Amino acid sequence: MMCAMTTDTPLPATLAKAKAEHKKLGADIARHDIAYHSHDAPLISDADYDALRRRYDALEAAFPALKDAQSVSAKVGAPAAEKFARVRHAVPMLSLGNIFDDAGAGEFLARVRRFLNLSEDAAVAVTAEPKIDGLSCSLRYEGGVLVKAATRGDGFEGEDVTANVRTIGEIPLRITGADKLGFELRGEIFMNHADFAALNRRQEESGGKIFANPRNAAAGALRQLDAATTAARPLHFFAYAWGEWVGPLPAATQSGMVQWFAAKGFPTNSLMQRCSSVDDMLGAYRAIEAQRATLGYDIDGVVYKVDDLALQARLGFVSRAPRWAVAHKFPAEQATTLLLGVDIQVGRTGALTPVAKLQPVTVGGVVVSNATLHNADEIARKDIRIGDTVLVQRAGDVIPQVLGFVAEKRPAGSKPYEFPQTCPACGSPAIREKDEKSGGADVVTRCTGGLICPAQAVEKLKHFASRLAMDIEGLGDKQIELFYREGLIKAPADIFTLRARDAQATPRIAEREGFGETSAANLFAAIEARRRVEVNRVLYGLGIRYVGETNARRLARHFATLEALKACAIAARDTASEARAEIGNIEGIGPTVAEAVIAFFADPRHVALLDDLLTQMTPLPMQEVKRDSPVAGQTLVFTGSLEKMSRDEAKARAETLGAKVAGSVSKKTDLVVAGPGAGSKLEKARELGVKVISEDEWITLQAGA
Repeated sequence: MMCAMTTDTPLPATLAKAKAEHKKLGADIARHDIAYHSHDAPLISDADYDALRRRYDALEAAFPALKDAQSVSAKVGAPAAEKFARVRHAVPMLSLGNIFDDAGAGEFLARVRRFLNLSEDAAVAVTAEPKIDGLSCSLRYEGGVLVKAATRGDGFEGEDVTANVRTIGEIPLRITGADKLGFELRGEIFMNHADFAALNRRQEESGGKIFANPRNAAAGALRQLDAATTAARPLHFFAYAWGEWVGPLPAATQSGMVQWFAAKGFPTNSLMQRCSSVDDMLGAYRAIEAQRATLGYDIDGVVYKVDDLALQARLGFVSRAPRWAVAHKFPAEQATTLLLGVDIQVGRTGALTPVAKLQPVTVGGVVVSNATLHNADEIARKDIRIGDTVLVQRAGDVIPQVLGFVAEKRPAGSKPYEFPQTCPACGSPAIREKDEKSGGADVVTRCTGGLICPAQAVEKLKHFASRLAMDIEGLGDKQIELFYREGLIKAPADIFTLRARDAQATPRIAEREGFGETSAANLFAAIEARRRVEVNRVLYGLGIRYVGETNARRLARHFATLEALKACAIAARDTASEARAEIGNIEGIGPTVAEAVIAFFADPRHVALLDDLLTQMTPLPMQEVKRDSPVAGQTLVFTGSLEKMSRDEAKARAETLGAKVAGSVSKKTDLVVAGPGAGSKLEKARELGVKVISEDEWITLQAGA
């Protein structure tokens, strides 16, 4: 008998319970994104991550209001490493949404048709190609010459790996017939199985690092500071996409563009095919899956893309992924092993996260030994006990998902796991806060120690210095733990006064074990370089509950400065104030996020923390893709029925043009687009003297931008 959670586990019956689960899932996903993309060291397997995303998406589909309560659905990758120069992507390099079954393919096409206001039987051609398990890379060509190569990074800014990419023989350094073109070609760098095995043999013989899988080996090779090392490790490339393109595109379809890539000498995947129906898509999926074991390189699914580029342009993007593409993932691999124990980690918000310690087991060729158990309810629901033989699965990376236990192998006398009632870091009571909406307990157990809890304080500092926030090279987790323990850094502002205080300290940092004059000087230089950082990064680094990377960008886009946000949040403590309405009216910022922002600035200690920080650094305006349009920077409201495009398409287009889309009309609204049936919002706009245009006028306006 196997006891395990299935993907068919019923969704919560109420919005309140759904919010609680949605919140916890969002925190988990954000943490795993950083581990995977920033450190090439995932904390969970692809299967575990996909399961979190699948459950997260299911909650949002069942309870649409949840889309405003978290920000992780917009997250892509992780920031560039400091050891490489930074490259700003002219067009963001986004991730892909995932589907996991045949029904998902049909649902993907249905979503496309709904967004475009097409009939249910309208023909929509789709390409299908293998999803390569490698490292995304963007190649910039000017006048036919490769001038820049960059990793994805956080989707907006990547690492300059030009010298290393030049050593990959399959990537043309110069292409013919493109003297007048400037474009970014994108694809996947990977290592095939034979080369990976040979590399590990050489590493073993020389006493070097043994790589866990081809993807990690490829990532390590591409990120070498010495290009000669990269050249010694055979890497391959498949071209499949593009970013910025100056001038007309050479084709009107996705498949036509890939054919152009091939004609110009870029490697493309011969398994790509064009599909005209869901049956064709699933047929391509089955055919590619059947060849998976014999391809000689790793793939973990099939990518479907709308073929017509004009439709792609209309569909556009959500904050994390294109609407016109999706990845159909392959099933996960599984194995059984022993659960040796459970460790409790304390996060920056006081959340106690249980981590399963597993007897090392090989799953799909990779040895795994840890897995998150999420929370107390998850452990109880699966009835997982120390000493159990558990079923684990992975779909391409190191750490597995625990699915359940093998009942017939459970030791006699085993007892249910008891979740700790005190914080392991400070001894304060650990409680499950009351969910005010449902009246029940929150799914997360939290330490009540607050600022006296060293684990929380240290985790907050780690978050502030992390790559998605201040991104201070050389101030990693170990350094922050040391400096906190020694009393050198207790608050964010202390980071920027460290150099001055160190000059009077005994011993100086350079004299401490593990440091030296050079490393200390590099650390101080890195800190100085971050005295001017984009405002959205600083806001994210403050660690406000629910304000992840995307919500930080939304708030920074609306308020522009931290001082303006602080003033509005403080004024918003008055529930009847215009300030409270203003925060709640920001597109994408729902009531949960708004309340968290208001609560953060209601605490004098947080205000003092920010004020101290701003005496040491100057936040810069948020960097975004440059937009030159009639509505850039304006606040728009759509009301009434739109007949020629869906409401979602209209909002997406407005945001693409640099506008802010709000849910209600106020004195700060610049433009209202009113369709048939417009009611109170239209009346409010007329009352306030806000400009109102029709849907046809909006179509003309945005088409000319």
